[in-house]
Amino acid sequence: MSKPIREYWPEYYDTILDFLKLAETEDVEIQSLEAAVNQLLNDQFVLTSGYEAIKRREKMLNIQADPTTETLDFRKKRIINRYSTKPPFTIRYLQDRLDFLVGEGKALASVDVQNFILWIETAIEDAALFRELEYTVKATKPANLIYNQKTALLDEIILEEHIAKRDINRQSRLGTTWRLGTMPFATLGPEVVIK
Repeated sequence: MSKPIREYWPEYYDTILDFLKLAETEDVEIQSLEAAVNQLLNDQFVLTSGYEAIKRREKMLNIQADPTTETLDFRKKRIINRYSTKPPFTIRYLQDRLDFLVGEGKALASVDVQNFILWIETAIEDAALFRELEYTVKATKPANLIYNQKTALLDEIILEEHIAKRDINRQSRLGTTWRLGTMPFATLGPEVVIK
């Protein structure tokens, strides 16, 4: 922050009330101007940009952002990814882009040269990050390769065993008072848990 404006005036003005009040309001305006200039300088770079500058860059890149589910840091990372997606493209370049987006070692790119298939194996739970990964792969892969995604999320299944029994009372014996269509074939007793 710059010095108060009173320090630039002759001392004669320090005794006049109008100039003192003017200096207070000018200091507020100068601070506001400094903040706006600093924000303008910060907006020149993606990593230090504010919310409005990120919105403007997304509009320029035709990115439909969802501010309710996407953080500002992820949106900055997506813009950097779009700016840095430039040819020539190699498998090493694609792996570098995947490491930048998802994290080191969390996504693996491989090519089946004989069958012309590009495999991407990853475990992503974030839908916005998955869409950006898919955009990056489709923008960098050659036209003669088929893109296949291997998603490997870790799930656990827990089994519990319960044993129960229920007595069945058959009522459909021939030669008794049982009548077809008017009485049930059998009635079930209460369920008893054994284990």
